[in-house]
Amino acid sequence: MTRTYETGEDVTRAFFDAWNAQDLDWLADLFVEDADFVNVVGFWWTTRRQIRKAHDYGFRKIFQETRVEIVALKSRPLGEDVEVVHTVSTLDGQNDEHGVTAGQRIAVITMVAHRQKKGGFRIVSCQNTDRVEGADTHLNSDAGFRPASYPKNEGDTDGRSH
Repeated sequence: MTRTYETGEDVTRAFFDAWNAQDLDWLADLFVEDADFVNVVGFWWTTRRQIRKAHDYGFRKIFQETRVEIVALKSRPLGEDVEVVHTVSTLDGQNDEHGVTAGQRIAVITMVAHRQKKGGFRIVSCQNTDRVEGADTHLNSDAGFRPASYPKNEGDTDGRSH
């Protein structure tokens, strides 16, 4: 059954509900056929089918016990038919490759939702970014990526509003 979402905020909240229900059909139905999804490490999926397949793998292998919660949400309409929605969310219960439960993750997720001719709003683009506390950027070396911070001057802000 296809659900109808009246706003970009509604379809964004449904993404979190579908995740917590681990309902792949529901989650996939939130996206348009040619949706873009960039995950936390930069994998870029460009179709609903790829998004569903990637989440299917994740739900079976590392996200079986997870729960996501929205901490903050801001919606910005770009006219009557398009909204940009930012969320800050927590993810608990992820398992590592050995089945051990990892610590909590905090993410900023940006979604662009577009009103469709049928079915209300659907997600056309999603970007998921992990927040690394104390880091301003990542540095890449022979040992791989590591979080790094820039020296702060008096009066500087860290750019984190949530």
